[in-house]
Amino acid sequence: MATLKLAIGNKNYSSWSLRPWLALRANDIPFEETVIPLYTDNPADKQRILSFSRAGKVPVLVDGDITVWDSLSIIEYVAERYPDKKLWPDDVAARAHARSVCAEMHSGFMALRNECGMNLHRPVRPVTLSVDALANVARVQEIWRECRARYGARGPFLFGGFGAADAMYAPVVHRFRTYGIDVGPEARAYMETMMALPAFQEWTRDALAETLLIDRFETV
Repeated sequence: MATLKLAIGNKNYSSWSLRPWLALRANDIPFEETVIPLYTDNPADKQRILSFSRAGKVPVLVDGDITVWDSLSIIEYVAERYPDKKLWPDDVAARAHARSVCAEMHSGFMALRNECGMNLHRPVRPVTLSVDALANVARVQEIWRECRARYGARGPFLFGGFGAADAMYAPVVHRFRTYGIDVGPEARAYMETMMALPAFQEWTRDALAETLLIDRFETV
Protein backbone atom coordinates (compact mmCIF):
# COMPACT_ATOMS: atom_id res chain seq x y z
CA MET A 1 0.00 0.00 0.00
CA ALA A 2 1.24 3.48 -0.89
CA THR A 3 2.27 5.52 2.12
CA LEU A 4 2.42 8.80 0.21
CA LYS A 5 -0.71 10.77 -0.62
CA LEU A 6 -0.55 13.53 -3.26
CA ALA A 7 -3.36 16.06 -3.68
CA ILE A 8 -3.29 17.77 -7.07
CA GLY A 9 -5.46 20.04 -9.21
CA ASN A 10 -6.94 19.56 -12.67
CA LYS A 11 -4.40 17.77 -14.83
CA ASN A 12 -5.36 19.86 -17.84
CA TYR A 13 -4.42 23.13 -16.16
CA SER A 14 -2.34 22.58 -13.02
CA SER A 15 1.29 22.93 -14.02
CA TRP A 16 2.42 23.03 -10.40
CA SER A 17 0.68 19.70 -9.74
CA LEU A 18 2.37 18.07 -12.74
CA ARG A 19 5.84 18.66 -11.35
CA PRO A 20 5.81 16.52 -8.16
CA TRP A 21 3.39 14.02 -9.72
CA LEU A 22 5.89 13.38 -12.53
CA ALA A 23 8.81 13.15 -10.11
CA LEU A 24 6.97 10.37 -8.29
CA ARG A 25 5.44 8.49 -11.22
CA ALA A 26 8.49 8.56 -13.48
CA ASN A 27 10.51 7.03 -10.65
CA ASP A 28 7.96 4.31 -9.83
CA ILE A 29 7.37 5.67 -6.34
CA PRO A 30 3.93 4.47 -5.18
CA PHE A 31 1.47 7.13 -4.04
CA GLU A 32 -2.25 7.68 -3.65
CA GLU A 33 -3.54 10.44 -5.93
CA THR A 34 -6.39 12.81 -5.09
CA VAL A 35 -7.54 15.22 -7.80
CA ILE A 36 -9.39 18.29 -6.52
CA PRO A 37 -10.93 20.58 -9.17
CA LEU A 38 -9.62 24.14 -9.04
CA TYR A 39 -11.39 27.45 -9.67
CA THR A 40 -14.88 26.03 -9.18
CA ASP A 41 -17.77 27.68 -7.35
CA ASN A 42 -18.16 24.62 -5.15
CA PRO A 43 -17.06 25.48 -1.57
CA ALA A 44 -16.56 21.77 -0.92
CA ASP A 45 -13.60 21.77 -3.30
CA LYS A 46 -11.90 24.55 -1.33
CA GLN A 47 -12.56 22.69 1.90
CA ARG A 48 -11.03 19.52 0.48
CA ILE A 49 -7.86 21.44 -0.35
CA LEU A 50 -7.80 22.97 3.14
CA SER A 51 -8.17 19.51 4.63
CA PHE A 52 -4.77 18.69 3.13
CA SER A 53 -3.04 21.99 3.90
CA ARG A 54 -4.03 25.27 5.52
CA ALA A 55 -2.06 27.00 2.75
CA GLY A 56 -5.16 26.38 0.63
CA LYS A 57 -3.26 25.38 -2.49
CA VAL A 58 -2.24 22.22 -4.28
CA PRO A 59 -0.10 20.22 -4.73
CA VAL A 60 0.23 18.83 -1.24
CA LEU A 61 2.11 15.68 -0.24
CA VAL A 62 1.17 13.79 2.91
CA ASP A 63 3.48 11.14 4.30
CA GLY A 64 2.03 9.88 7.56
CA ASP A 65 2.11 12.82 9.95
CA ILE A 66 4.33 14.86 7.60
CA THR A 67 2.72 17.37 5.24
CA VAL A 68 4.71 19.08 2.49
CA TRP A 69 3.31 21.74 0.17
CA ASP A 70 4.73 23.63 -2.80
CA SER A 71 6.02 21.73 -5.82
CA LEU A 72 9.74 22.25 -5.28
CA SER A 73 9.52 21.49 -1.56
CA ILE A 74 7.72 18.24 -2.36
CA ILE A 75 10.39 17.25 -4.88
CA GLU A 76 13.12 18.03 -2.34
CA TYR A 77 11.32 15.88 0.24
CA VAL A 78 10.90 13.00 -2.18
CA ALA A 79 14.57 13.21 -3.10
CA GLU A 80 15.52 12.87 0.57
CA ARG A 81 12.95 10.13 1.21
CA TYR A 82 14.08 8.09 -1.82
CA PRO A 83 17.78 8.88 -2.34
CA ASP A 84 18.18 5.81 -4.55
CA LYS A 85 15.98 7.47 -7.20
CA LYS A 86 18.66 10.11 -7.85
CA LEU A 87 16.35 13.07 -8.37
CA TRP A 88 19.42 15.22 -7.82
CA PRO A 89 22.79 14.47 -9.48
CA ASP A 90 25.47 12.84 -7.32
CA ASP A 91 28.15 15.30 -8.38
CA VAL A 92 28.26 18.42 -6.20
CA ALA A 93 28.68 20.85 -9.12
CA ALA A 94 25.93 19.21 -11.19
CA ARG A 95 23.64 19.15 -8.16
CA ALA A 96 24.20 22.87 -7.56
CA HIS A 97 23.48 23.52 -11.24
CA ALA A 98 20.28 21.45 -11.10
CA ARG A 99 19.05 23.20 -7.98
CA SER A 100 19.76 26.59 -9.54
CA VAL A 101 17.80 25.94 -12.73
CA CYS A 102 14.94 24.48 -10.67
CA ALA A 103 14.85 27.57 -8.47
CA GLU A 104 14.91 29.80 -11.55
CA MET A 105 11.93 27.91 -12.94
CA HIS A 106 10.14 28.10 -9.61
CA SER A 107 10.44 31.86 -9.22
CA GLY A 108 10.73 33.18 -12.76
CA PHE A 109 9.36 33.17 -16.31
CA MET A 110 6.23 35.11 -15.32
CA ALA A 111 5.53 36.50 -18.79
CA LEU A 112 5.58 33.03 -20.32
CA ARG A 113 3.33 31.71 -17.54
CA ASN A 114 0.83 34.55 -17.97
CA GLU A 115 0.69 34.47 -21.75
CA CYS A 116 0.83 30.69 -22.22
CA GLY A 117 -1.08 29.08 -19.38
CA MET A 118 -0.98 25.28 -19.37
CA ASN A 119 -4.04 23.96 -21.18
CA LEU A 120 -3.65 20.62 -22.90
CA HIS A 121 -7.14 20.83 -24.42
CA ARG A 122 -6.16 23.93 -26.37
CA PRO A 123 -5.85 23.39 -30.13
CA VAL A 124 -2.22 23.74 -31.15
CA ARG A 125 -1.76 27.16 -32.72
CA PRO A 126 0.83 29.93 -32.42
CA VAL A 127 0.29 33.11 -30.41
CA THR A 128 1.97 36.49 -30.57
CA LEU A 129 4.20 36.79 -27.51
CA SER A 130 5.42 39.89 -25.76
CA VAL A 131 9.08 40.83 -25.71
CA ASP A 132 9.32 39.58 -22.13
CA ALA A 133 7.74 36.22 -22.98
CA LEU A 134 10.07 35.79 -25.95
CA ALA A 135 12.99 36.48 -23.62
CA ASN A 136 11.64 33.75 -21.32
CA VAL A 137 11.48 31.32 -24.24
CA ALA A 138 15.06 32.14 -25.18
CA ARG A 139 16.26 31.68 -21.61
CA VAL A 140 14.55 28.29 -21.22
CA GLN A 141 16.22 27.10 -24.41
CA GLU A 142 19.57 28.41 -23.18
CA ILE A 143 19.16 26.41 -19.96
CA TRP A 144 18.24 23.25 -21.84
CA ARG A 145 21.13 23.63 -24.32
CA GLU A 146 23.67 24.19 -21.57
CA CYS A 147 22.46 21.24 -19.50
CA ARG A 148 22.44 18.91 -22.48
CA ALA A 149 25.89 20.09 -23.59
CA ARG A 150 27.35 19.47 -20.14
CA TYR A 151 25.55 16.29 -19.12
CA GLY A 152 24.23 14.78 -22.34
CA ALA A 153 26.74 11.94 -22.25
CA ARG A 154 25.04 10.70 -19.06
CA GLY A 155 21.61 10.25 -20.63
CA PRO A 156 18.86 12.00 -22.62
CA PHE A 157 17.47 14.28 -19.91
CA LEU A 158 18.75 17.60 -18.59
CA PHE A 159 21.27 16.05 -16.20
CA GLY A 160 21.50 12.62 -17.77
CA GLY A 161 18.84 10.50 -16.09
CA PHE A 162 15.36 11.82 -15.37
CA GLY A 163 15.45 14.06 -12.32
CA ALA A 164 14.08 17.04 -10.46
CA ALA A 165 14.99 19.53 -13.18
CA ASP A 166 13.04 17.58 -15.79
CA ALA A 167 10.01 17.50 -13.51
CA MET A 168 10.23 21.25 -12.92
CA TYR A 169 10.46 22.07 -16.65
CA ALA A 170 7.84 19.53 -17.78
CA PRO A 171 4.98 22.08 -18.01
CA VAL A 172 7.11 24.22 -20.31
CA VAL A 173 7.27 21.32 -22.75
CA HIS A 174 3.47 21.37 -22.88
CA ARG A 175 3.41 25.15 -23.24
CA PHE A 176 5.90 25.19 -26.11
CA ARG A 177 3.95 22.47 -27.92
CA THR A 178 0.44 23.82 -27.31
CA TYR A 179 1.23 27.40 -28.25
CA GLY A 180 3.24 26.45 -31.33
CA ILE A 181 6.38 28.13 -30.04
CA ASP A 182 9.29 27.85 -32.45
CA VAL A 183 12.35 26.36 -30.77
CA GLY A 184 15.78 25.25 -31.89
CA PRO A 185 16.83 21.67 -32.63
CA GLU A 186 18.33 21.05 -29.19
CA ALA A 187 15.14 22.15 -27.43
CA ARG A 188 13.01 20.16 -29.86
CA ALA A 189 15.05 17.00 -29.19
CA TYR A 190 14.65 17.46 -25.45
CA MET A 191 10.90 18.01 -25.82
CA GLU A 192 10.63 14.78 -27.79
CA THR A 193 12.53 12.95 -25.04
CA MET A 194 10.10 14.26 -22.43
CA MET A 195 7.01 13.56 -24.53
CA ALA A 196 8.16 9.96 -24.98
CA LEU A 197 8.41 9.43 -21.22
CA PRO A 198 5.60 7.02 -20.18
CA ALA A 199 4.71 9.04 -17.08
CA PHE A 200 4.50 12.24 -19.14
CA GLN A 201 2.22 10.45 -21.60
CA GLU A 202 0.03 9.14 -18.77
CA TRP A 203 -0.52 12.65 -17.39
CA THR A 204 -1.28 13.92 -20.90
CA ARG A 205 -3.90 11.20 -21.49
CA ASP A 206 -5.54 11.90 -18.14
CA ALA A 207 -5.58 15.64 -18.80
CA LEU A 208 -7.17 15.25 -22.22
CA ALA A 209 -9.84 12.99 -20.69
CA GLU A 210 -10.96 15.68 -18.26
CA THR A 211 -14.24 17.39 -19.11
CA LEU A 212 -14.16 20.35 -16.72
CA LEU A 213 -13.33 23.56 -18.58
CA ILE A 214 -12.32 26.78 -16.83
CA ASP A 215 -13.42 29.80 -18.87
CA ARG A 216 -10.59 32.07 -17.75
CA PHE A 217 -8.06 29.64 -19.24
CA GLU A 218 -9.94 29.06 -22.48
CA THR A 219 -9.64 32.56 -23.92
CA VAL A 220 -6.09 32.47 -25.31
